[in-house]
Amino acid sequence: MNLVFRQATPADYSEVRRITREAYLHAGHFTVDHPYMSVLDNVEHRAKHAEVWVAEASGAVVAAVTLTFAGQPYSETAVEKELEFRMLAVDPAAQGGGVGRAVVRRIVDHAHAIPAVRAISITSATFMERAHVLYESLGFERAPERDWHVPGKDVLLWVFRLELQRAVVPG
Repeated sequence: MNLVFRQATPADYSEVRRITREAYLHAGHFTVDHPYMSVLDNVEHRAKHAEVWVAEASGAVVAAVTLTFAGQPYSETAVEKELEFRMLAVDPAAQGGGVGRAVVRRIVDHAHAIPAVRAISITSATFMERAHVLYESLGFERAPERDWHVPGKDVLLWVFRLELQRAVVPG
């Protein structure tokens, strides 16, 4: 799949918002009035406190994801030397064609380019089965010791983690 993976610019924010909103609603994860939808909609805040990336196909944005690190405002589970990705969304019109898989592979490539990063983590609600299949097929493993509940809610979130394979330079 020929995707361009790049950091979003302010000109992308409306498309990131649309794609994220439509992907979450299309999947049935949330209703329009769910409080988390306002978090997903606030792309400007995310871009100010984390890294928002997009994937383009034929010049059109078809996916978006947020990257963050331990201690940053959008980090939920990242620990030291870990890249965390959140809010992965593929335009419903582009779903089923491997875009999500390609984006996660690009995230892995990006993490490999950051010398301090040793692993990647993602939090996923227990009901996001399609995402779990994708993550596990790409080598992510469940980290149940890091699972957590949404504060004040009876919603369990699972953590998946991929340990990066770093080449050892003979010394």
